[in-house]
Amino acid sequence: MKKIFFSLILTSLLLAACGANMPNEVAAKDFWARSGMKDGNSAAYMMLQNGTDADDELIGASSDVAQAVELHLSQMKADGTMEMIQQQLISLPAGKMTELKPGSYHVMLIGLTRDLKAGDEISLTLKFKNRADLSLTIPVKDAEGMGGGGMEGHMP
Repeated sequence: MKKIFFSLILTSLLLAACGANMPNEVAAKDFWARSGMKDGNSAAYMMLQNGTDADDELIGASSDVAQAVELHLSQMKADGTMEMIQQQLISLPAGKMTELKPGSYHVMLIGLTRDLKAGDEISLTLKFKNRADLSLTIPVKDAEGMGGGGMEGHMP
């Protein structure tokens, strides 16, 4: 009886450990948006965990706080200046975490319809190639000291 009980406990623990770190979905965490002024621009950042066994792609986003929402990549040019390039998609490899952060991939909010102040919250919907849309409520934070380039070069 003790062997059966021990086997059941061990099997339960193993099954729990196998699934605990890998949800069968694409999930977002540590998300935030940069503060900004009405008619200006902002950006949203986050960690995207593809907990599935298949690659996926972030193919777009939408928000009611911006006239346009685009996927962008910030990168350093040969002359040492930052440039932001619109992306058609951001790859989300199976079982991996993808970081959207200042100075790298991000969701660009162009032509803000209202001021975004630290402490506010905004709605953002992420669109994936192979998954249902993911709607998030994202806190707005001041970007000072958070790294990455500003919104230079992005006019509505």
